[in-house]
Amino acid sequence: MGHNTCFSRGFSKKREQGRKERRRKSSNRVMSFRRGVVRQSKFRHVFAQAWKAEHCLDDVRVSRVTWDGPLCAANPKFIAVVIEAGGGGAFLVLPLAKSGRVDQNIPTVCGHAAPVLDVQWCPHDDNVIASASEDCTVKIWQIPDGGLTSPMSEAVVTLEGHSKRVGILAWHPSALNILLTAGCDNVLCVWDVGTGELVYQLSDAHPDLIYSVSWNREGSVLCTTCKDKALRVIDPRRGTVLKVREKAHEGTRPMRAVFLADGKILTTGFSRMSERQLALWDTKDLSEPMVTQEMDTSNGVLLPFYDPDTNMVYLCGKGDCTIRYFEVTDESPYVHFLSLYSSKEPQRGAGFLSKRGVDVNKCEIARFYKLHERKVEPISMTVPRKSDLFQGDLYPDTAGLEPALLAEDWIAGQDAPPTLVSLSGGYAAPPSKCGTLRGRPKLLTQTNTSPTSTTAPANPMTVEMESEGLGHGQGRRDVDGGIERVMKEEDQLSDILTEIRALRALVLAQGHRIDVLERQLARIEDGELNKVMAPKSTDSTPTVIALLFLWVILVLVLVFLYKKLNAETNGQYTVQRIVFAPGGLRDRLREGVGVVENRLGVHIWPQQRDDEENIGDNEEADEEGEGHDKQNDSYTEEGEQQENDDDGDDSSDDYSSVDLRERAKMQMKNEEKERPEDEKKKRKEEKEEVAAAAAGEEEKSAEVKNEEKVELLVDLKPFTGSAIWSGESKDENDLTAL
Repeated sequence: MGHNTCFSRGFSKKREQGRKERRRKSSNRVMSFRRGVVRQSKFRHVFAQAWKAEHCLDDVRVSRVTWDGPLCAANPKFIAVVIEAGGGGAFLVLPLAKSGRVDQNIPTVCGHAAPVLDVQWCPHDDNVIASASEDCTVKIWQIPDGGLTSPMSEAVVTLEGHSKRVGILAWHPSALNILLTAGCDNVLCVWDVGTGELVYQLSDAHPDLIYSVSWNREGSVLCTTCKDKALRVIDPRRGTVLKVREKAHEGTRPMRAVFLADGKILTTGFSRMSERQLALWDTKDLSEPMVTQEMDTSNGVLLPFYDPDTNMVYLCGKGDCTIRYFEVTDESPYVHFLSLYSSKEPQRGAGFLSKRGVDVNKCEIARFYKLHERKVEPISMTVPRKSDLFQGDLYPDTAGLEPALLAEDWIAGQDAPPTLVSLSGGYAAPPSKCGTLRGRPKLLTQTNTSPTSTTAPANPMTVEMESEGLGHGQGRRDVDGGIERVMKEEDQLSDILTEIRALRALVLAQGHRIDVLERQLARIEDGELNKVMAPKSTDSTPTVIALLFLWVILVLVLVFLYKKLNAETNGQYTVQRIVFAPGGLRDRLREGVGVVENRLGVHIWPQQRDDEENIGDNEEADEEGEGHDKQNDSYTEEGEQQENDDDGDDSSDDYSSVDLRERAKMQMKNEEKERPEDEKKKRKEEKEEVAAAAAGEEEKSAEVKNEEKVELLVDLKPFTGSAIWSGESKDENDLTAL
């Protein structure tokens, strides 16, 4: 007992020492952050400030889904928050200027059949938002200016291609209507929202659940993190994985990754000791990270939000009360800790406002919308400046609404950075483009038609004609007709170019599909798919041997029981007795055949069975008449002596005794065949009477012999006849009187 107590005390001391060591390391890390901040930077003194309570949104039922997503999205016009909804999924869309208490009966977007997991605003239209749900669908919604006036349940476009819930959305930064989705089926899908078509699908790039997806600045490649702890760089148009880094973070908790403006990748994850980490990677070489920093031991997943204009990264942990922000530079140690915002209440999620929506008059460089249990709290990131003028160094040109590429251009292989706009004097959001989702013609007119190019050559012509004095109406009409023809030709040319682009996009898409099919065919030829999909062959030889062995044992047991039963019953159950015994199988079969013969009137049983019955009757008669054989023998001998005497006396007869015997036998056989059964019975009775008479005559003959012994003379004259006894048969019927 004492030994166990000492062991527990020693263990508790070691554990306490480990805690102190971790605290010391954490304090050292914080100090290192602070030491790293001492440098020249205009974002060195950025501070976070929460808005007052009257500017917050109250009574907002934030969703409680167990999904590590932001659950909120904001743009210069609206803020969208995923909320709790009964019987499906819904999210709330409110104007950005809305504040105060939110009515419970306010209209929502409620078209999903299951909880919503993610929402993202389109970067090229502030009225278009995409939502992903557990019902395996992605829906595109068109929000009217001013917000919702009634519940919205009909989506503009519904994208169906995932077999499990969809939790990740990522719009293309520079191409119009290109949307990337990732689901729990480990599949990446690239959609053309304008047509609702699935452009690319990557189903074999990830072996497990996808945690995050991020486009690079030009939208040419993307980076992903997966449950297998790997960081991947993927080209979606070719469907290939360009770079892979195994175990970017050693921990088992989810990772996140985001592409930076200079092509580097910043990841957040956990170490083997469950400490939260931040790492920076160079896409040219993913073998080792450029820098790795450990922060704390909290369990919340760090959600990175990146501002490409200021090159700052904000880390918001789910369930944390803090927001950390860093600046990424080209100087070592590359990632510099700036400051930390702390509050009393933990956050369920956070929405990051795009740079076009910040207040440039207050030097606001970023804004977060922190989600509480029933409240949405704005938090502003501000750089303190004394001047009220526009600070151009804080607000470089940022990405605007105008797309740099059309969907078919990007599908055809073109890449371009986002179109930039200036924030000087503030940014006013333009009205909604009603034709964004279906409005490629409008975008084509914006990008292809140029009024200056059509009117510029017209003005010199008109000026020249006026200067020459050709002011006649006919000349003007000719000029107008020429301008109209030029405009028509340009319109036709633009239409032809549009068709050519569409055809080129179609050819490229089909070429990509052909490449995918060729790769699958190559894999099938190499035998990879056959090995994976071939069912496991089962060897049935042991089963057959076991069944055969059991069958042999069963036969032996039956033979043993059969012999034992016959031994105990003196062979009563042998096959011969069972079949041929009286009342056996043969007799039963014969009875059944007889019944069928009587019913049908047809002869079925072979004819020989009558002979067998006669033979059986004769055998019975033989058994009954065995006692009379000896008497018949003596009687026959006396008859032969008398026959010999008669032969001497009647030498003049025409027939011999042999002929008489043969005739008698033939006559008896014919009579027996013609005689019916009743006559046969009478004949049997007569046979018995004759046998009895023969027995009496034998007794008399014995007396005669005795008299001969005493030399008694008998006069034979009264016996005028003669008799013949057949010596061939012992039956009494062989006696015939002549």
